[in-house]
Amino acid sequence: MKELIRELVETYGPSGHEDRVRELIKAKIEDKVDEIRTDSLGNLIALKKGKDSSKRVMLAAHMDEIGLIATHIDDNGFIRFSNVGGISPYMLLGARVLFNGETVGVIDKEGKVDDISKLKHEKLYADIGATSKEEAESKVKVGDTASYYRQMDDLGDRLVSKAMDDRIGCIVLVETLNRLENPPTYDTYFVFTVQEEVGLRGAKTSSFGINPDLGIAVDVTLTGDMPEAKRMEVGLGKGPAIKIKDRSVLVHPKVKNLMIDLAEEKNIPYQLEVLVAGGTDAGAIHLTREGIRSGALSIPCRYVHSPSEMIDINDIDNGIELLTELLESSYTGLFE
Repeated sequence: MKELIRELVETYGPSGHEDRVRELIKAKIEDKVDEIRTDSLGNLIALKKGKDSSKRVMLAAHMDEIGLIATHIDDNGFIRFSNVGGISPYMLLGARVLFNGETVGVIDKEGKVDDISKLKHEKLYADIGATSKEEAESKVKVGDTASYYRQMDDLGDRLVSKAMDDRIGCIVLVETLNRLENPPTYDTYFVFTVQEEVGLRGAKTSSFGINPDLGIAVDVTLTGDMPEAKRMEVGLGKGPAIKIKDRSVLVHPKVKNLMIDLAEEKNIPYQLEVLVAGGTDAGAIHLTREGIRSGALSIPCRYVHSPSEMIDINDIDNGIELLTELLESSYTGLFE
């Protein structure tokens, strides 16, 4: 599984440019599902038919990562940019980025900044080694996007890389498909969404088309187990987190209790998550049409939206086990 994680997190795919990630995932799962398609927005939607087709379950994990977009190229070949998703300017100082998945750039600031908390994106620029506007434009054009340029490092049980948010959720979905020994109880749609980082856009369109009876987002969540971290009852290595609330959703009590009951019955370690900032695809799914019973399963992650996001492989493994148990269980009471 570590090599699959490496393959996904090192693949280029800022919001709106998820093509390479989508093709990689499609190749991994197309022989394990009954139907697979890409919708107009770019979501990859794979159906695993269940024993009972009277209900539809939607599992969603987003393929995109945060990034940058070129807004101006000056006469000396330096590139100005804006953010695509929540990427802090002070995280970018000295960072390397990759435009279009192929052109390396180094980020620096103009002039002196006395208070780094006041640093803005418009005070930063990317240097791709060009000496003129013409040379720069032969490699990067206005509107081109960039992502962090980082490899994955294996620290044992802990892995560090860019784009753990949310390629790890994609891993959970792929590996859940691999572990299913029987058809799921209900028709289950494994949806790999686009443009989550810029407004849950892929989840909005795909959930409208599928119209599920149950929706579960799989994403990362913050932790409170580092020095001077905000107090939060989530830490690495303590199991996947069952969401109660974030800024985008109040999880349906029946969905939350279903996951808790299954985790306790199967002796799967878990944590409870109340996230005071941020959201997931569940925020869009639960507001679809007349409303969808929705929840989320979160993988604890340190340093979210940095170039060095850290996860624990055991949390992923237990998350896959819990999701597999859920799909194979009988939960008719959920829909009453």
